[in-house]
Amino acid sequence: MRDFHHPGRSAVYAENGICATSHPLAAQTAIAILQAGGNAVDAAIAGAVLLGLCEPAMTGIGGDCFVLVKPAGSEAIVALNGSGRAPAALTGAALRDAGHTTMPVFGDPAAVTIPGAVDAFCRLSADHGKLGLDAVLAPAIHYAEAGVPVAPRAQFDWTHHHDNLTPTARKHYLLDGAAPRVGQLFRHPGQAEVLRRVARDGRTGFYEGEVAEDMVAALRALGGVHTLEDFANTACDYTTPISGSYKGVELVEHPPNGQGATAILLNNILAEFDIPSMDPWGLERAHIEAEATKLAYDARDRFLSDADHMTRLAYMLDPATGRKLAALIDPSRAMPSARAVSEETHKETIYLTVVDRDRMAVSLIYSVFKDFGSGIATDRFGILFQNRGAGFTLEEGHPNEAGGGKRPMHTIIPAMLKQNGRVIMPFGVMGGQYQSTGHARFVSNVVDFGLDPQAAIDAPRCFSEYGAMKVEKGYGDDVRQGLSDLGHDVTIPPVGIGGAQAIRIDHDLGVLEGGSDPRKDGIALGY
Repeated sequence: MRDFHHPGRSAVYAENGICATSHPLAAQTAIAILQAGGNAVDAAIAGAVLLGLCEPAMTGIGGDCFVLVKPAGSEAIVALNGSGRAPAALTGAALRDAGHTTMPVFGDPAAVTIPGAVDAFCRLSADHGKLGLDAVLAPAIHYAEAGVPVAPRAQFDWTHHHDNLTPTARKHYLLDGAAPRVGQLFRHPGQAEVLRRVARDGRTGFYEGEVAEDMVAALRALGGVHTLEDFANTACDYTTPISGSYKGVELVEHPPNGQGATAILLNNILAEFDIPSMDPWGLERAHIEAEATKLAYDARDRFLSDADHMTRLAYMLDPATGRKLAALIDPSRAMPSARAVSEETHKETIYLTVVDRDRMAVSLIYSVFKDFGSGIATDRFGILFQNRGAGFTLEEGHPNEAGGGKRPMHTIIPAMLKQNGRVIMPFGVMGGQYQSTGHARFVSNVVDFGLDPQAAIDAPRCFSEYGAMKVEKGYGDDVRQGLSDLGHDVTIPPVGIGGAQAIRIDHDLGVLEGGSDPRKDGIALGY
């Protein structure tokens, strides 16, 4: 429950529909789509595409997405993998021969995998939407032409990371050569034209013809091996969700190549400890969670990859694995941190969730990976490419080794909670590497401490990330000192760790309850 002596945001309650996401315009747009007769899928697509204009450092049509959908009238959950693959001609051997020991990150087309999100949005609209792409993309087309006022957190990211942009990208994403100020209008007429073509022609308007030619030309001019065939062959995949139980609540995650299995493993480790007896924002819980994170992420970095190349998924999901790893944790001393063998450190994404009046629920996450992705944009249309290829490793023989047609390991993961066979909460936690820990922390906040979604989101966070342990300002100095005494390398992050959104479906009262993270610009909005 919310503590009014230490108030955070109030939760949002509504009967007919709620959208929770990281920018108010996107939330408002999603609600407008619902009020116009659209369903949760229509609203989620409309809001997500608009977020590429509101938060271009975080996401855009040159990126990837993962989606979980609970259709109206059913408790089954559908998973859609909208992550793109490496170009067919990419090889780890060639990159090693060129002198690379790790994947390139910025300004190098080797890091650019084929954008998968547009294909996924088109498939979702055709299979689960009601209004059609023309209506769903109209708000983003309008704002691309008229402009979006730049919000404070978006401006912070713009200011601190626009150096990642190549000269061509700077023409499209800066104003007079500089990051926009708060409140300035950001326009993107090139993207408006791309979206008009997608609205008219579907995925063909993006993956074939002039738009695809613009993308391939930009990448090949920098030495990329991408081809028109790579773009034309892009296809999202329906997959079967994975899940694990935590004290009677089922955590449903997207299967690999996302890292959802890591969140399930982490919950299995934490289940071996008496978390409810601990101070929720005290030393003991922070230490145990940090140690469990190190062990779960070490397993992730060893085993997680493209589903077609992964052989240890069952091992990661097995509660017995969690018990074995929990036994390695010393309550009185921090263990050394593992070093990631895959995926460059990643912080940036957007998450959006919508539930409509028929209780269709959507949990959608959408990203260009690093801040402003690869920094590479096309000349004509200004499509900014993700650098998801940085999620590969160049370790020969590793299941996540870079290779043609493979999907890299992803950090972005949408989730839902089920109880007694019914979906009770779609949720997601932004923050790249943090997301698996964030999912486990959120579930524990709700299950172990009885927090409502908004309180669970508002609560302070900490994260042990390959060496440093980031501890938000919401923790006391005594906790930070205690963690240091246990051997953790404690730092205070300059901004909050990640962000989160959630909607609880109250089946008894027949209402929805939305929560939105104050660490971002967004809101939960309902009607």
